[in-house]
Amino acid sequence: MTPSEIQVQDKTRQRLLEAAGEVFAEHGFHAATVRQICDRAGGANVSAVKYHFGDKQALYGAALRYAHGCAIAKYPPSMGLPPDAPAGRRLHAFVLSFLMRVLDDGRPAWHAKIMSREMADPTDAMDELVHQQIKPHFMHLRQAVADLFAPKSVDDETLRFCCNSVVGQCLFYHFGRPVSERLFPGKGHTVKDAERIAGQITRLTLAGVRALARERGPRAGRLNGDDRGRGNGGAK
Repeated sequence: MTPSEIQVQDKTRQRLLEAAGEVFAEHGFHAATVRQICDRAGGANVSAVKYHFGDKQALYGAALRYAHGCAIAKYPPSMGLPPDAPAGRRLHAFVLSFLMRVLDDGRPAWHAKIMSREMADPTDAMDELVHQQIKPHFMHLRQAVADLFAPKSVDDETLRFCCNSVVGQCLFYHFGRPVSERLFPGKGHTVKDAERIAGQITRLTLAGVRALARERGPRAGRLNGDDRGRGNGGAK
């Protein structure tokens, strides 16, 4: 295959991926058809789906991972911080990156919509998405929270609850948006509010971790790196 032929094939694959994302986001995995996707891709041949992806299920999984991957590439969990940055700053960076992805309306609308559909009605593609993309980034959060307890150790259940609490606060600004906008008309949040919200979530989390650390003894009352709430949620 010549370089020009490879380029054509790459463009066809990308066109199918984008079209599939839009169709799946609109109709859901079960209702969407390969023919609809090919039509949306500018009349691509149905055989092209089999050539590039294998089948509808594989195409859906690829579209799901592509949408999530684009968001992660734009707003990585570390936000450029080195691995040895203070735990409080790493926590703040994770929260900020999560909120930027949740509140960013600048990316294609189908990216958020297909993820929301999958969360509400998971398919087999969720397993691969979690294994390949979500779990590694969750471990980034897990390590930051674990480091807040140092030098004391923290049991797995407490650590899991702390991490779930952080994620839950961030997800509220996506899944809770329809209710929040009706409770507080005109007070909707945009990506411009991400820094302020990240500071709030970080401060609440640091305060909660301190309280849990104190339960483990007086020596654990001081968080690793002295990440007390200052400025942007104690992230400095």
